[in-house]
Amino acid sequence: MPERRQSAGRANGPGDSRFRHILVPTDLTERTEKALALAGQLAARAAARVTLLHVVETIQGLSLDEVKAFSERLELNARKAMDSLTRRAGDGPAVARVIVHGRRAEAIVKYAAANEVDLIVLASHRVKPSRVDRDWGTMSYKVGILAQCPVLLVK
Repeated sequence: MPERRQSAGRANGPGDSRFRHILVPTDLTERTEKALALAGQLAARAAARVTLLHVVETIQGLSLDEVKAFSERLELNARKAMDSLTRRAGDGPAVARVIVHGRRAEAIVKYAAANEVDLIVLASHRVKPSRVDRDWGTMSYKVGILAQCPVLLVK
């Protein structure tokens, strides 16, 4: 009988959770609160860590040096908003806060791959059946398609 292998970072025994690192991308809106609360519940059960990630969108054709002061203001505002989100999330596991620069979907997926993320918990808006053809370009759709780990959408 072939030996069954476990991938790195995955659980081995009964009762163990397969999730050790949960990523919650945020656009800094209130929608993130539900995703962060659910991630906290999942993490508490498994002693997993939670990372709240915000991506400062880069402007194509401009280097970071060209928009340094503007970028620093965006980061400061993002840190304040992320602190507020984690405070409102209440008790639960500690939440690391990370800010990166790039194109949002790509940056989220790259961060997840580089940091051994096992689950992405992402806030998503409700899609109206009459508008389904317009929602293929949403962030949640892009991350769901591109991520190499499971993605849980919270509505």
